[in-house]
Amino acid sequence: MLHIAVCYNITYKTIMRQALLSIRDRFDRVGLILSGLCAVHCVLGIVLVSAMGLGGELLLAPEIHEYGLALAVLVGFLSLGFGLYRHGRPGPIVIGTVGMLVMALALAADHGLSEAVLTVCGVALVAFAHLWNLRHAH
Repeated sequence: MLHIAVCYNITYKTIMRQALLSIRDRFDRVGLILSGLCAVHCVLGIVLVSAMGLGGELLLAPEIHEYGLALAVLVGFLSLGFGLYRHGRPGPIVIGTVGMLVMALALAADHGLSEAVLTVCGVALVAFAHLWNLRHAH
């Protein structure tokens, strides 16, 4: 009877551990996708608005940037926090936090090149943090 309980306990712990790793990996992948979409949005917005005068109200709306930053912070801290808990390396969450702060600075910048540069730099740091976190996932 004891052997079955020990076997069940080990199997249960293994399944739960793998489920948590899977969830964290998904958050990191979502973070990478959001980072890429954000970078494309910034570059595309600048190009379309400056070259063709199209989509200024939609692409440069402050709400898009504010919601994007809030989503990046939520996904970032969840996945990078799980990573810190799992592998104990503070590097990804430190780099990700710096990236999110740079993205927040972009909200205070005037629309245009400075905002895009700050956003893309912040997004690149956050994406790097997610990649680093995925690398140490297992």
